[in-house]
Amino acid sequence: MEHMGIVSLIPPILAIALAVLLRNVVVALFVGIFVGLLVIVGPNPVSTTMSLVTDHFAPVVTDSYNAGVMILLFFIGGFVALVERSGGGAALAAKAARFIDSRGKGQLAAWLGGLLIFFSDLGTPLIVGPVFEKIFDKLRLSREKLAWILDSTSSPVAVLIPFIGWGIYIMGLIREEFDREGLGTSELSVFIGAIPYQFYAILAVSAIPVVALTKTDFGAMRQADQRVRDTGELYWPNSKPLRRSESDSADSMTEGSRPIVIWLPLLVLFVTLFGILSTMGFPVEPVPGEEFRAALSTAYLFAAIVLIALMLIFKVKSIGEILGGYVKGMEKMISVVLILVLAWTLGGLLEQMGTANFLVEMMAGTVPASLVPVLIFICAAAMSFATGSSWGTFAIMIPLAIPVAFGLDAPVLVCIGAVLSGGIFGDHCSPISDSTILASTGAGTDLVDHVKTQLPYALINGAIVAVSFIIAGFVESQLIVIFSVGVMVVVYLVLARRAASREQKAERVGTDSAVRSD
Repeated sequence: MEHMGIVSLIPPILAIALAVLLRNVVVALFVGIFVGLLVIVGPNPVSTTMSLVTDHFAPVVTDSYNAGVMILLFFIGGFVALVERSGGGAALAAKAARFIDSRGKGQLAAWLGGLLIFFSDLGTPLIVGPVFEKIFDKLRLSREKLAWILDSTSSPVAVLIPFIGWGIYIMGLIREEFDREGLGTSELSVFIGAIPYQFYAILAVSAIPVVALTKTDFGAMRQADQRVRDTGELYWPNSKPLRRSESDSADSMTEGSRPIVIWLPLLVLFVTLFGILSTMGFPVEPVPGEEFRAALSTAYLFAAIVLIALMLIFKVKSIGEILGGYVKGMEKMISVVLILVLAWTLGGLLEQMGTANFLVEMMAGTVPASLVPVLIFICAAAMSFATGSSWGTFAIMIPLAIPVAFGLDAPVLVCIGAVLSGGIFGDHCSPISDSTILASTGAGTDLVDHVKTQLPYALINGAIVAVSFIIAGFVESQLIVIFSVGVMVVVYLVLARRAASREQKAERVGTDSAVRSD
């Protein structure tokens, strides 16, 4: 195997270290790439910069596949911005809220609301949260519980869907690595094949109905709910709840909006997308990535046109505000596109330096292929927790994980699922993650309180996921996810019963003490 030895590890290690220290993935990736080129080209910053632009950035940006991905991301960004500003999501959630009359229904309704806003992981808390705050207060459900539901239906839902920004971004990373391996496999089929191995995302989403239907609260979450039930107090005495800005509140609760403003554009999106794909043989025949992107771009454009028309009909916003919002949504995707370009460039550099070959050579004979998935999961989780960025974790880990999996003959789909699961798990536990902060903001609760109440659920799910990846390393079966969910349900039930038993004992002790004193 050709490689540059231990020197080939400098770019990824430097990128990871800087991402953790600076919490800026763009800077971390750029520095890692530049230093790697200094090793290849020589210690001349001028010639290195020229090589970076002409030999790396330019080919990546002008590649027809990459250009298609970037264009699609801009279409998605514009559409998502319109949806978030339309108030349709809040109107739909408010409509459904009229039928909520129990604690279980309240939790399930918030969960369904998060699933409906699947197209925007960062929009979910700010759209669903403000609607359900007062509902949770009325039902005496804690704001911490609402924050957990918002957090569990944002990125864990988005990472499972191939036709939104998350899926397009991940498939772009996957496609690049499969091309380097000389495989013409459709990145869409790879992404779909890896979905059953996204154990953490599936557990995070499944945990909410399990808790709502079985009343399996435990740990700090149980104490928070008990506080609200017994005293009606929304916060602990020392809590400092995050407040929504006026703009966020206004965007999510736009006057005059109606549910049709969200469901009709989404219907147009789905009908257009699957109508075009069906002419290509989907779902029986695999659809090439280029055709899938073209169909998706068309669907998002048509959906945006319908959404703009509805916003004008119901006088939600003026035409200037609507078009301005669409452009701003596209502008928000620039950082995503920049990370993607840098990730593609880093992948090409690592191939040139033979980083994966060196890792495979080091690990061969010492690390069993069956343990590679769980090791990838742990590494991705640690990085995501430290940086607060699952997207940054994907950008650095996927170019390493896929070639290493091929080199060590480890199950590739499982390894991809391990990267995605680790990224979401670390992000879910991290107090510096965007999704964690926005979930606290959307629910109007204290950030630390949210982290403390969510962490026990996340850690239990993370432990189950680690075991699942060990099993999947030996037996590559999509049925393992059923085992994972089953174990989660059992563990939650046991912990909840133990918590209830301790409370009953404490109540009996208190009663006995009162009787003795009398």
